[in-house]
Amino acid sequence: MKNNKNKQSISPWAWIPTLYFSEGIPYVVAATNFSVIMYKQLGLSNVDAALYTSWLYLPWVIKPFWSPIVDVLGTKRRWIWILQFVMGVLLAGVAFCIPMPFFLQSTLALLWLAGFASATHDIAADGFYMLALDSHEQSVFVGIRSTFYRISMIVGQGVLVILAGWLEKRLGSVQAAWSYTLYGAGAFFVLLALYHRFVLPRPLNDRPAGDANSVKAFFNSFASFFKKPGIWMTIAFILLYRLGEAQLVKMASPFMLDPVEKGGLGLDTSQVGVVYGTVGVIALTVGGILGGIYAAVKGLKNGLWVMLLFMNVPNLVYVALAAFQPGNYFLVCAAVAVEQFGYGFGFTAFMLYMIYVCQGEYQTSHYAICTGIMALGMMLPGMVSGYIQEFLGYTNFFVWVCICTIPIFILCRWIRIEESFGKKNKC
Repeated sequence: MKNNKNKQSISPWAWIPTLYFSEGIPYVVAATNFSVIMYKQLGLSNVDAALYTSWLYLPWVIKPFWSPIVDVLGTKRRWIWILQFVMGVLLAGVAFCIPMPFFLQSTLALLWLAGFASATHDIAADGFYMLALDSHEQSVFVGIRSTFYRISMIVGQGVLVILAGWLEKRLGSVQAAWSYTLYGAGAFFVLLALYHRFVLPRPLNDRPAGDANSVKAFFNSFASFFKKPGIWMTIAFILLYRLGEAQLVKMASPFMLDPVEKGGLGLDTSQVGVVYGTVGVIALTVGGILGGIYAAVKGLKNGLWVMLLFMNVPNLVYVALAAFQPGNYFLVCAAVAVEQFGYGFGFTAFMLYMIYVCQGEYQTSHYAICTGIMALGMMLPGMVSGYIQEFLGYTNFFVWVCICTIPIFILCRWIRIEESFGKKNKC
């Protein structure tokens, strides 16, 4: 059966990898390690750097509150490339302000705006994905989109930071190094906007959901989401799916960097970069692709339990690493490869489930609400993970992470999913 959604035949491979790669970079620059490291190198204390950059995460937490605007104004396609251009200009603005005497206030303001644009871009991109592909294509490419999003996170936290560090030594100026790095990121987004302006397909159903002046349409999307059958079970599922990972991801790098006498593995920064930037990326990519194929063959309902096992059981490798603290670097790489492969495979089911929940009217807004809930499920456990690790020590902390995966297996029994969702349409 042919897909008649698009006016033109454009392979999803031409735009899904670049679209979801573009989602991750602004998030990394504004809300994660990139901004923390940058402000620390520019002279801020650890307390100030953590405090100010934590506020930059706010747009992703509250984005569901303005997501209906994307539904009722314009097309998702237009939102995507315009916001990419805006993000490029804002990142270049941050680069321009870094050498200025008032750099802190100005760069924080520009990064917050970039975060706002990025969070809105996420809403449009996720909605466009659901409009441009049928359910089977969504199953096939859901692993690809999650993989390229994760790759962008690694590039942002790895390649860009490494580049800035290399420029610091090369130029002898911290300010110039971080400015040039962000100028490069800004130029990349301007080029990406031009690419997507011409390459993105034009789905026939990519149109405003209602009257742009209708306040009722704006709020109806929220009300309709919470009227979905079994919605509170769905919310619990989204909050708990990554409960273990939310804590693991915060402590994995410190565990590898801490010296052996403190319970860590004693690796240096470059070794950790190789572990996650090469071995981890390859394993993650393979896991994401195979997870998408598995979901397309089995369907989400029949494949969910297996994909949950793939995502959570590999957390045990960190228990073993913490207990035995191996000095063999290749063994550490192999352990991380197992964990990252399982994450890529299992996270595919999570994204597909959120797509399933959001079917119907206002699917873009509903997906944004789901991702906001997902962000909350990552943020709250991550906030306390450091305290838990300090109290328990690394070995017991990773045991605790494994225990935190049990609730989602229990809840899985009561989740209702249509048998055919995600399977290839044989007609």
